[in-house]
Amino acid sequence: MVEIREFHERDLDAVVEFSLRAWDPVFASLRDVLGDPIFFRLKPDWKAAQAEEVRVSCTSDERDAFVAVAEGRPVGFVTVALNAFNERMGVIEIIGVDPDFQRRGIASQLTRHALDHMRRCGMDIAALGTGGDPGHAPARAAYEALGFTLLPSARYLKLLDE
Repeated sequence: MVEIREFHERDLDAVVEFSLRAWDPVFASLRDVLGDPIFFRLKPDWKAAQAEEVRVSCTSDERDAFVAVAEGRPVGFVTVALNAFNERMGVIEIIGVDPDFQRRGIASQLTRHALDHMRRCGMDIAALGTGGDPGHAPARAAYEALGFTLLPSARYLKLLDE
């Protein structure tokens, strides 16, 4: 049984810890796609940068954060920005699930909870973003299953000779 509740400051260490484990294969996929020279130029210490991004998103006064709790501890989280980019648009900024609890529908539960929160707060559009690399394929499939429409875009990177 998973309970979704508001994020509390005491959840932060657990959320950061499982997030880094959850995103390890995602960043490995990005490294494979980009190659070492570009990857390490963009992400010289991805774990430190990602940990800080999670900390800031979860504790920001401009975000609403929720955690999924199972077995008495946080096993997933989602952060939401309201009125982002455009009035009445909610954005799922970050979502993550402990690898030990993945493939149980927790990310979908968190996403539905975030969408319900947006509706209650008067939003009429929901947005989120994810990568196009193989490591993000499960996230893309989950979002499409929840009815999100993909807005294709392309971003190209090239390391310039020094």
